[in-house]
Amino acid sequence: MRMYDIIMKKRNGGELSKEAIDFFIEGYTKGEIPDYQVSALMMAIYFQKMTKAETHALTMAMAHSGDMLDLSAIKGIKVDKHSTGGVGDKISLALTPMVATCGIPVAKMSGRGLGHTGGTIDKLESFPGFSTSISTDQFIENVNRIGIAIMGQTADLAPADKKLYALRDVTATVDNMSLIASSIMSKKLAAGADAIVLDVKTGSGAFMKKEEDALALAHEMVDIGNAAGRRTIAVISDMDQPLGRAVGNALEVKEAIATLQGQGPEDFVELCLTLGSQMLLAGGKAQTTEEARQKLEAVIADGSALKKLASFVEAQGGDSAAVYDPELLPKATIIQPVPAPQSGFVQQIACDEIGICSLLLGGGRETKESEIDLSVGLILEKKVGDPVEKGEPLAFLHGNDSRKLEAAEKRFLAAYRISEEKPEKRSGIIKHII
Repeated sequence: MRMYDIIMKKRNGGELSKEAIDFFIEGYTKGEIPDYQVSALMMAIYFQKMTKAETHALTMAMAHSGDMLDLSAIKGIKVDKHSTGGVGDKISLALTPMVATCGIPVAKMSGRGLGHTGGTIDKLESFPGFSTSISTDQFIENVNRIGIAIMGQTADLAPADKKLYALRDVTATVDNMSLIASSIMSKKLAAGADAIVLDVKTGSGAFMKKEEDALALAHEMVDIGNAAGRRTIAVISDMDQPLGRAVGNALEVKEAIATLQGQGPEDFVELCLTLGSQMLLAGGKAQTTEEARQKLEAVIADGSALKKLASFVEAQGGDSAAVYDPELLPKATIIQPVPAPQSGFVQQIACDEIGICSLLLGGGRETKESEIDLSVGLILEKKVGDPVEKGEPLAFLHGNDSRKLEAAEKRFLAAYRISEEKPEKRSGIIKHII
């Protein structure tokens, strides 16, 4: 088999066999096939697309390119959750203690962020001493003992995807449905869960700006997961404005804690309950969505989900005192209001621009080597549809550098559109796909 023939077949619109896909993934992972040939194949795939059979074969080849995590030693049905990302998306911080308290074992691998805010691991490191550098044995033991553990993604998990994504990122071949779906699902399948719940974002702050593209991606991933023998469910959720009100690492942790205390923002709580209900159904802990929601609401109301978060933080070396007293989390030295330039209603928020504001303040990474300031970010006071008076704060910026605050404020004001007409309220949950 020759890589040249594989490239030419796909260039001409042919369908690649499983054997051809396995050949190129194995050869590329081992360094036997050069970047320039794989780049040519990625561009051919970008233009000619892939069939469902090809997409499934590519996903499985990437999943099996490294370690397949064996979670069989963990009791119960393991349900994983994945979000395609967005601004203010701190769902895992609140959702995982909720579902773990309801009896769903949470064995999750997460990453660091590259972009406007940190990833789940960065946010959790707002708890002093918290570490995700635990062994697989410790990871499994923690899940069996307290019901939840989160560790960093190992280099041996789907290494083909890591190499391919880096190449696609510099060859303008990221934006292809099959390549996106196989990238996400290869890691999810390798991580060993029995069932997977996907939160697919759509809107100005999401990778998929158009709802129809988000739906297509969700269907693609659900098909891959189900074909691989994992029960897979997708929820399409809105990212046309930030999720909740907090954007920034420690600020998002505080909002997650407030949610577990029964004081979370409406849109954030609703998405936690929606995704959590699907996780409970997939894990056999509820028979209907109504029953699942009641169980999730109960563990918030009685404080047991908050206690679960504290136990989880403590088990991974963190100071659980900050769970009960969030003032112990990192705090910025300057809190600056952003006054509204006019009266009216918030008509629109350029969600991705709000993410860049957090990045400008130091809350994200421009490069992999960038240091994150966990204390900075912003708290939104006004969201789409809210009335506002001139001079009233639209948000409070949290920062440690006056020049960065000035740059972030300019960007923030440009992201808000205020008009005299009140816009229609859009539901945060758009569609379920099972």
